[in-house]
Amino acid sequence: MLRYQIVLSLLDALKLKPTTMKYLFAALFASFLFSCGPEKDKKGRELSTPTTGYVKISVDETYYPIVEAELDIFHSFYKYAIVEPQYVPEGAAIKALMDDSTDVALLARELTDKEKEYFNQKKIFPKITHIAKDALALIVHPSISDSIISVDQLKALFNGDKSAWPGFKTDQNNIQIVFDNTASSTARYMQENFSQKLPEYCFAVKTNPEVITYVASHPNAIGVIGVNWISDSDDSMAVDFLDKVNVLRVRSDKTDERGLQPYQAYIAQETYPLIRNMYIVSIEGRNGLGTGFAAFAASDKGQRIILKSGLVPATMPVRIIGFE
Repeated sequence: MLRYQIVLSLLDALKLKPTTMKYLFAALFASFLFSCGPEKDKKGRELSTPTTGYVKISVDETYYPIVEAELDIFHSFYKYAIVEPQYVPEGAAIKALMDDSTDVALLARELTDKEKEYFNQKKIFPKITHIAKDALALIVHPSISDSIISVDQLKALFNGDKSAWPGFKTDQNNIQIVFDNTASSTARYMQENFSQKLPEYCFAVKTNPEVITYVASHPNAIGVIGVNWISDSDDSMAVDFLDKVNVLRVRSDKTDERGLQPYQAYIAQETYPLIRNMYIVSIEGRNGLGTGFAAFAASDKGQRIILKSGLVPATMPVRIIGFE
């Protein structure tokens, strides 16, 4: 700015005609704009706005279907915005935030006190947006007719008692419990709620679709998946998956003897036992595209997408109709 002030002083001293001054001012102003250029971040990248630019986000891979649905609509509204999702296990999404390789992550939990303290020490204050109430689904081979498992039986299974649930038609010694990934949010949830150390008959494949495919061909397996893979009745992929497996009813002390499946109403009422929440965690520190996407997911449009998917939106009421 100082050099432009000096030039302006010189022009004034030259006593140029008003019309000449006007053209010179226009040229100087244009030069100033081009010399500044777009604002850059600390890595030299052009800064995004809430509705334009580019951002890479890390997404818990169990949320692939719902995030893809949100992004389709978001991109249709904002033509100059590119939100690129990286679908990874929960542990990798957290690591990406802490390594500063991403500024936004979609998770099935809030940050721990230790993680918050890590960011606070770096003078970073994460913004956490609750966008949905979610659940886990337990799936089995379609040949299994006993489709009810109690929370107590589930605890026993996850603590090494292979005979805890009599629903398997095959040898109890061949029981398998299948997760998508050892560092996934589903494995972490079951460890935190049922067993600190998973038994030896628990193992992981790579993705939720692989869990479904494995269970569909193994009558001795129980699969643990994010419910949004099978909850949208208008999604051909979800319908196809449901044709391949049975979804167990889970019974707790708060439910009747029939048990409950992870239907939207039971998730909203919190009577289905395996409930969790979906959050967007942003460390952008400014109103960039990641913040814009989080705001969209929490807005009326974004929440309607969540409602349609079979999950429970966090910021809009859900109407539950009962039939006698």
